Amino acid sequence: MPAPNSRSESGRAMPIAGGLSSVIMVVVALSAFRGAAAQEAAGFYPGADEATPARSHYFDWINSQYEGSTEEHTLINLDFFKWLHDEYGMALDVYSLDVGNIDDGPYTAGVGRLIPAHYGSLDSIEFRQQFPRGFGPLVERAASFGCRLGIWLGPDGFGETPEQERARTEMLIRLCRDYNFIMFKLDSVAGELPADKQPPLARALKACREICPDLIVLNERIKLGEAEPYATTSLWEGAETYIDVFMFNEQTATHHRAGALARGLMPGLTRRLEDHGVCLSSCLDFWEDDLVFQAFNRSSVISPQIYGNPWFLRDDEFPKLARLFNLAGRYGDVLVSAIALPEERYGASAVSRGSDETRLITVCNLTWNPRKCRIRLDDSIGLARGDSVKVWRFHPSERIIGTFAWGAEVEIEVLPFRSCLVIASTGDIEEIGIHGCDYEIVRDTPNRPVKIKLLGMPGSVADVRLHSGPRHFSRAELDGRPAEALLRGESLQIRFPGRPLQTSWHRRLAVLRPCAVPDDAEALYETTCFAADSNALEVRAVKRSGSSEIPQVIAARDAFFEQPMFINRGIWDRNLFDGDLNTFFTARLEGRSLRVDFGVVIDADTLVIRLRDREQPDLNSSLHSFAKDAVAEISADLRSWTALEPFWGGVGTIAMTELPRNLPIRYLRITGPPRRIAEIEAYRDGQLLDRSAWRASNLFHPYAGRQAVAAWSASFTLDEIADNSKLAVAINGRHGDEGAYAALRVDGELIGAVDRSVSFPSNTWEYYNVEMESDYAYYFPLSPSMRGRTIEIVMLILEGGLNEVKPQVWTTAYPIPFESRELVLFE
Repeated sequence: MPAPNSRSESGRAMPIAGGLSSVIMVVVALSAFRGAAAQEAAGFYPGADEATPARSHYFDWINSQYEGSTEEHTLINLDFFKWLHDEYGMALDVYSLDVGNIDDGPYTAGVGRLIPAHYGSLDSIEFRQQFPRGFGPLVERAASFGCRLGIWLGPDGFGETPEQERARTEMLIRLCRDYNFIMFKLDSVAGELPADKQPPLARALKACREICPDLIVLNERIKLGEAEPYATTSLWEGAETYIDVFMFNEQTATHHRAGALARGLMPGLTRRLEDHGVCLSSCLDFWEDDLVFQAFNRSSVISPQIYGNPWFLRDDEFPKLARLFNLAGRYGDVLVSAIALPEERYGASAVSRGSDETRLITVCNLTWNPRKCRIRLDDSIGLARGDSVKVWRFHPSERIIGTFAWGAEVEIEVLPFRSCLVIASTGDIEEIGIHGCDYEIVRDTPNRPVKIKLLGMPGSVADVRLHSGPRHFSRAELDGRPAEALLRGESLQIRFPGRPLQTSWHRRLAVLRPCAVPDDAEALYETTCFAADSNALEVRAVKRSGSSEIPQVIAARDAFFEQPMFINRGIWDRNLFDGDLNTFFTARLEGRSLRVDFGVVIDADTLVIRLRDREQPDLNSSLHSFAKDAVAEISADLRSWTALEPFWGGVGTIAMTELPRNLPIRYLRITGPPRRIAEIEAYRDGQLLDRSAWRASNLFHPYAGRQAVAAWSASFTLDEIADNSKLAVAINGRHGDEGAYAALRVDGELIGAVDRSVSFPSNTWEYYNVEMESDYAYYFPLSPSMRGRTIEIVMLILEGGLNEVKPQVWTTAYPIPFESRELVLFE
């Protein structure tokens, strides 16, 4: 990782770690406070202040790259947000186009070709190629669901002559006057702002605000000098939030986003710092906990704020996304006022926001065990005296907790590595809710039936009652059958399907103990290497969520993965099996092995590895050549391996070999392969075999170079496995970068980890994923077939690693293993 304050190869700022973080935070906060004071003294409005209700925001960084987006791609994305608006009532205030659409920063194109930062215009050839009809169609589409546009810009572009300054100023004014833009993001990636260009920028922003007084100006790491009072926000800690690239765990956890939850509070609870929002492009599990803290805990003037690829979520997660946006909008007027709650009572980073009558309280739990939190319903959380206090929970699931005397204490449970959002009010809570069980508001959209998912543990029974608030309904259906008793205010007893759980779905199972390095250590290591992959984090995210049945989601996913800049990076293993020699799979690191899992045992007589034939290759380059000592091996079970005969080169082919007859083959591994490969094929009697189930990786070390030097193990039997369960092997302590690997034996069957925090090495879309020397957590999905079988966890310390660890294994589940019933209400 680059040193603190350095920049990545892509030009983006790297995360700041360790002691420098607090120093940078204070400097940025003081800068923001000085800017606010200067604005007040100057007597003008900076687009938003500490008392301004937040605006919800999406920006398309890492949906596109430095090359920018296009009209077609952006319209597809806007259609996704329009669908969320129409289906779930989700209001998005701002859609921002990021870098590469007018201005861009320096980036690398091709092999080592550096493209310098560039200041553009609305009349440039490049702009017209991307947006042939200008911004007009985008503005119109956004306006159809109440949204306005924003744009990423460099801070300069004013040129060296009065004419050039006027042209740049007029372009900025035009964005506000002709297109009603509401946001400019000024980013130092395009370069710093020279002192002599600070006055022109200040004059331009002042002119823009005369047209759009609510113009938001985000300052991303720029010393604006004289123009600083015109900025609305600055970037907190200079940090971005791309999970496992710039934001990552520094402890073991049940998921990848504990580091995001652990960021802490912004100085003085200011809302004038931008926290860069929640990235929805990688490591998606528990995204909603991250968003709760972003929108309701820090609650900056830009929140809820998301970026990347929200269409990667599962279809059943979009209602939750909309619900959190809608709640933030509904309570936006009161979220502007905050009290930091004492850590000794509420835990780290707890905040109460709201008015004298209504408070929204956010707490979190960054430990492996559930934690009880007692909320005091009095002025210590900002709640003025009243006769009684109604308490509801909005997250992680919704529940009407009850009505209590003012001054009473209410105990809530905060689940491990999760956030919790509670509302307490002495007035009426004008929400639809359900007494008697947990629930999720799936849809509450004007002129549409209300859908509520009732939630309960398997086999449980609940007496439920409807809280309709100010609403009146004429009909109610539970799982398609009449449920009119709920409309009369009566209770209805419901039973949730399934057998009652006999044990907690989240618990510690075992502590691993040191053991001798097992004879099958190599097979265990290979099992996890073959179970995992080297694909871009975005590919892993969409595979996690599965296919979609929503046309707008499908279109947005396709627009991302089919854009040339994604295909040309060669960061998805499917390129090896698509029959196209113009696509390829490239390992970003040297000295790693190529591994191919054929999915099933195959019967083949010939294996062919083809080079991308777009140009005549240099077969001696590190991208294309086999090392002289390259070794290719095949196996059916990962335990025994057979070396292949030497490969030979040919036209359009890197390597071809005849495979041993009548030898079952499931796995291929090659040490010293080319880093860039176009196709891998296998034939039987001249016929190409089906490759639809084939998978590959190219970033794991060869075992021969990093053999196991120590091992830990534990075994147990699970008599019960809750839905959505997984094993989490927490390797607490120091083990070295890629120095510890874990795998399972289930009655002797080898099973590898499909996921790890921090993420397995990947061929990343923007910048390299983070490398850590401590606190890995390996994740193994649990299936019903594992019930009652002996499960043995084996953790290996590899050569060059450290054995300063205290590993444990937990079982946990995500989502919570509720069963559900569907309630539909008709007005």
